[in-house]
Amino acid sequence: MSKFENHKKLYLNFKGDAENEDVSFPSRAELYFLSIYHLIESCAAKYRIHINKHQKVRITLENNPHIFEKETENIWRLFQDIENKIRPKFTYGFSWTDKDFNELKEKYYKLEEICIKVLTDES
Repeated sequence: MSKFENHKKLYLNFKGDAENEDVSFPSRAELYFLSIYHLIESCAAKYRIHINKHQKVRITLENNPHIFEKETENIWRLFQDIENKIRPKFTYGFSWTDKDFNELKEKYYKLEEICIKVLTDES
């Protein structure tokens, strides 16, 4: 299985688990984070580029603007918001609210929409 296929499979597996309402919000937040990371990795893998670590999303995308073109900054900013502002509330404590979870999902779905466009573009 190619790296692209691996990342796509992980994206779908984590997304399915993240959308399971029987799972706690903190676990679902982490699963959404992992899911979108692997979807971004799928887009990079389409161009034979590998990010390898979630901490390298921004630098990798800035160094390879052809992956997301005009959406490059939007992608890494939304991802960093999830990674550094929203996710820690769920992962490291109890400071989150329903509003935080809804914000995470909103940003997730914006990222997903952009990524799906990249993956379905034939160029």
